[in-house]
Amino acid sequence: MPVTPDDLRRLAVSQSLFPPTTLKRALHRLQFVQADPIRAPARAQDLILRHRVKDYRAGELERHYASLGRNGLGVAEDFFINYGFVTRELQTLMHPRADCRVPAENRLPWPAARRKRAQLLLDFVRERGSVHPRELDEHFSHGKVKNYWGGNSNATTHLLDAMHYQGLLRVVRREAGIRIYAAHEHAAEPLDEVACDARLDALADVAIRIYAPLPLGSLRFLLRRLRFAAPQWESRVTGAIQRAKHRLAHSHVDGTDWYWPTEWKVSRGKPDDTVRLLAPFDPVVWDRWRFEKLWGWTYRFEAYTPAAKRVRGYYAMPMLWRDRVIGWANLSVKKGSLQADFGYVKSAPRDRAFALGLEEELERVRMFLGLAA
Repeated sequence: MPVTPDDLRRLAVSQSLFPPTTLKRALHRLQFVQADPIRAPARAQDLILRHRVKDYRAGELERHYASLGRNGLGVAEDFFINYGFVTRELQTLMHPRADCRVPAENRLPWPAARRKRAQLLLDFVRERGSVHPRELDEHFSHGKVKNYWGGNSNATTHLLDAMHYQGLLRVVRREAGIRIYAAHEHAAEPLDEVACDARLDALADVAIRIYAPLPLGSLRFLLRRLRFAAPQWESRVTGAIQRAKHRLAHSHVDGTDWYWPTEWKVSRGKPDDTVRLLAPFDPVVWDRWRFEKLWGWTYRFEAYTPAAKRVRGYYAMPMLWRDRVIGWANLSVKKGSLQADFGYVKSAPRDRAFALGLEEELERVRMFLGLAA
């Protein structure tokens, strides 16, 4: 039976919004959760996890991040296709972010002077065990540099960020939002051509499972972002895209080629009446081009748009009802009470099931934020 646009919508929703489970199981099923520091009304990673973790509360991931022993989460902060939380298995596929055939002391793509400073920082961190950036800055006093946003950052902090990305450091916990670092050792066994492609394909499969079904343009865009996950294999990404197209399920729907994992089964069951308010970075809505293809309207993240030019709000959260994104909500907390402003693509559904579902979702948000008794 031909695949329809309705089938694609249901597939996108059902595969991503799986039945809520434990935090550890949800993290290991997703393998990557994008992070963002904005709280409106909570951080993106918490807003993403609350739909997938039973009885999840805001900040729970950060509170449990440093857990040790058999109940540890097995996740780490790192950069995949964006910055966020990755499983240790996924992290191992990405590192070391350098050609293993090059001697260790020459792997960093930096001038010799910067490599020397990085080695001094690394030695200091190894000696202390775990270190706050302030300690390093006080010890080394490297001065200021321009950061990504055009402002000034401590040069030491900037170098720590780069060392973390290269896999020399790991984040052991956060204190008041500040990363606390420890040394990170990687086994760097030489990889042959076949092993390099196999690792890159494994990274591609993780990304695809998070964001599928994908139109061809989105598949290419997504897998090209693997150059951030594994810059050492950037020249191989085009080949990874071609291999992915051949091993994925595929259908031509309304003039567009769509792709998803072969083990996913297209279901024509009726969606339930659940209303969900999604983070702007939730996998269901992350790909803006796919969003327009599936739901027929344009959604943009406007937090960095001047207030006078915003159309839907600072942190407008897409509103999913059944298998349709019908509008958005802006949520805030004032005097301990949840405030919600809604907008709709057309108009609010008059269906009583929607009104009930929306109130149930708002109650879930209150519980998630610790506002409910």
